Amino acid sequence: MSDTHAIAFVRNEMLPQAEPPVTQRGLVKWLRENMFSTIPNTIMTLLSLYVIYVLLASVVPWLFNGVWSGDSIRDCRAALDGATGGCFAVIRERWPQLLFGSYPSNLLIRPTMAFFLLLLAAAPVLFSELPRRLLWFTALYPFLAYWLIWGGSIWVPLFTIATILLSWLVFRALESRSFFGAIVAALIVFVVVSIVLGGPVVALLDSIATIRLQPVESRSIGGFLLNFILGTTCLSLSLPLGIALALGRKSDLPFIKGLCVIIIEFVRGVPLITLLFVASVMLGFFLPGGVDFDLIIRVIIMITLFASAYIAEAIRGGLAALPKGQYEAADALGLDYWQAMRLIILPQALKISIPSIVNIALGLFKDTTLVSIISMADILGMTRQRIMNTSEWFGVYWELLGFAALLFFIVCYSISQYSQYLERKLATDHR
Repeated sequence: MSDTHAIAFVRNEMLPQAEPPVTQRGLVKWLRENMFSTIPNTIMTLLSLYVIYVLLASVVPWLFNGVWSGDSIRDCRAALDGATGGCFAVIRERWPQLLFGSYPSNLLIRPTMAFFLLLLAAAPVLFSELPRRLLWFTALYPFLAYWLIWGGSIWVPLFTIATILLSWLVFRALESRSFFGAIVAALIVFVVVSIVLGGPVVALLDSIATIRLQPVESRSIGGFLLNFILGTTCLSLSLPLGIALALGRKSDLPFIKGLCVIIIEFVRGVPLITLLFVASVMLGFFLPGGVDFDLIIRVIIMITLFASAYIAEAIRGGLAALPKGQYEAADALGLDYWQAMRLIILPQALKISIPSIVNIALGLFKDTTLVSIISMADILGMTRQRIMNTSEWFGVYWELLGFAALLFFIVCYSISQYSQYLERKLATDHR
């Protein structure tokens, strides 16, 4: 026998990698591990698939067989002729009321412009990559939006801007002596100048140069526009107020701490609908004679107080989560209280509080629909009071409520996605 048969064979290259079995890769593996891993999971999966099938069997024909043209529900029923389908003609017919309420149809371009300008004004605040000089437009936007939506003389927002600038100059002049005293002095200047000089100065300027837009009364503002105004305004105001309440609750001054605790606990212990009824009915009894606030302003005040109390508690949790070393580091750098809060403590606390603040913001925006209970014509109030009760569209429910739900989903989902982007950018899970 040859000696070559006694030499073992040695392979010079690796065998090609074989694919795993079909049951251990791809969709089959995912289904085995997540949907059919055990008998109870298999039963629940089959029941869930059956429920989804039943829902789709009802919803899909209702959507795809929907009628989009017609002047009443009778036209929809005639077009369907007994078949299953939605009467979406009501959305096509009444979309101005759903979006803008009773706002004059020839002026709809003004709130539309205000909405798109809001996107431009919010961009430099939401995305730090944009140039900081755009923040000037962000600061001017609230006054521009007020003038576009409500109309009237342009001198009203311009005088308000001048008053704010004067108050800011007073604050800057007194800031070095006492930060808290500077804030109080600036507020006093703003209130006194607005009340004493506001009316006469605006009337004088208007007589010299009349620049006006057609006025629109607040009761004409409704639909989703009202929900959007309340949501964005109250959220913008409640965040700084919530920060102030959170800092006040952790203050060493007994009076300030006690006052903030009373405000936070009282507001958190009262339902929002109660505060809205107070704004609608009772707030006028506490105002001086001849003084009255627009209902929208009163509602904004109450919703802002309600949201700021919850935001204050969320921020207080962020402050409590910071290690004591952060406060000691601020003291070691020789920073005073306000510098330490502005430069070291608050940025970290707000970063930690982002999920809670976003959750409150989502709830706040959806809670704006409660104003329909006090007879304000938001999108739900407009749906129930102005559309469903008419003879043309009596009996149309799901189409209108589904349209309202879609609008709220778009806004709330956008807020949720932005919060996730912000968390990834700031890396809130790492310090």
